[in-house]
Amino acid sequence: MTILVTGSAGHLGEALMRVLHAAGRDVRGIDVKRSDLTDLVGSIGDRAFVRHALKGVRAVIHAATLHKPHVATHGYSDFVETNIAGTLNLLEEAAEAGAGAFVFTSTTSAFGSALTPAPGQPAAWITEDVTPVPRNIYGVSKVAAEGLCELFARRHGLAAVILRTSRFFPEPDDDAEIRSRYDTANAQANELLYRRADIEDVVSAHLAALDRAQDIRFGRYIVSAPTPFAPDDLAAFRTDAASVVLRRFPECEALYAARGWRLFPAIDRVYVSTRAMASLGWRPRYDFSHVLKCLARGEDFRSPLAKEIGSKGYHETVFADGPYPVA
Repeated sequence: MTILVTGSAGHLGEALMRVLHAAGRDVRGIDVKRSDLTDLVGSIGDRAFVRHALKGVRAVIHAATLHKPHVATHGYSDFVETNIAGTLNLLEEAAEAGAGAFVFTSTTSAFGSALTPAPGQPAAWITEDVTPVPRNIYGVSKVAAEGLCELFARRHGLAAVILRTSRFFPEPDDDAEIRSRYDTANAQANELLYRRADIEDVVSAHLAALDRAQDIRFGRYIVSAPTPFAPDDLAAFRTDAASVVLRRFPECEALYAARGWRLFPAIDRVYVSTRAMASLGWRPRYDFSHVLKCLARGEDFRSPLAKEIGSKGYHETVFADGPYPVA
């Protein structure tokens, strides 16, 4: 079965291509940029190109997208063309080609304003049942594309699985305060408690979704490192998150102190990936327990795949106040 991976020159796309090639799978990569792992160069906004790319394809992993960092450099119409119209082109051609599975890479950014509780309220417990409230064109475009995937599953018989992935990029945080107070490894280790996943686990979730799509027919899942917390912790997260973490992981205090690291004083949301693990048979390996074991051994907590891919960036624009604007 030939698998089409869109965005093969990007961070996730390259990781998917590497893992699928290593497993001996028949895979075809497409992207607007040339790369060693891109077989066909072209835009998913070009219907004829998409039709050509899908010849002989029986499954699609759609990872190509304009990301949140592109909000500063691209207009609304660019997001519509790539993230919505491009996804529609792929869905229509995949259905026409008789593809058996369509896995769409979405984002927890789709939840938007639902991720930020009002002052004085407990942290948000984010499951698939939370209604998205997109706060920018990126979120709007991803929610719209998700709707198209559901339409094709319900009305056109195309088995479709949506994965709302949490952070897995290696770049420094877009929040200037976080960058100024925590080094990148410290911040990303903290995030594995509630809003981050390692790229190796993100790839394995996509492959699990590919394998289960025919049985599921349609599903939407959060992909994030398993959280060790429970809803009872949410109120304390807003005022003293570190104490909650240290009750669960008392060894963290000494391990962090030895490196001059600190826990975040407050946490505003927790992503819950229980449904993805149950429905997809997904078994993530890179959680906060893994971080602490690596720190005890003096090892890097990132996966071999994360280190192999490294940082790819999003665009060539350089901003004076950080990797990209937050808005």
